[in-house]
Amino acid sequence: MKFRDDFPLPDTTWEPTRPFWESASRGVLAVPRCELCARYVWYPEGHCRHCSGSRLTWTAVSGRGRLFSWSIVHRPFIPQFADKVPFVTGLVAIDEDPAVRMVTLIVDCTHDALAADMPMHAVFRPLRFSGIDREVLAPMFAPAPA
Repeated sequence: MKFRDDFPLPDTTWEPTRPFWESASRGVLAVPRCELCARYVWYPEGHCRHCSGSRLTWTAVSGRGRLFSWSIVHRPFIPQFADKVPFVTGLVAIDEDPAVRMVTLIVDCTHDALAADMPMHAVFRPLRFSGIDREVLAPMFAPAPA
């Protein structure tokens, strides 16, 4: 299997998610919102799965949410992750619509401190991998300040 030279970085130019990465580069978490029913639509699909509306607008959200689920990764599944293990991947339900659950890295937290429904907030960090010259500013989630 042949990977792109910058794999596993996200393709920030792919049209369905380009506005997400543009917002993230400015430190803003944005999610598409349907202009017809006002519901958030995640993962970006081009139409609203709630009402089938076709006009979605990328909308800044607060970046606050709650930890829905997580997994501690101990073994790298591709070589670029070798220097990152152990790390935590998680699903964070955003406060604006808990049905919107973002897959993310959980940072700034010891693994034994993680708890279901833990308040979280978005932080923006460079996503980089050894052997790859490029990096992407990406939203990650950390425990919310008390």
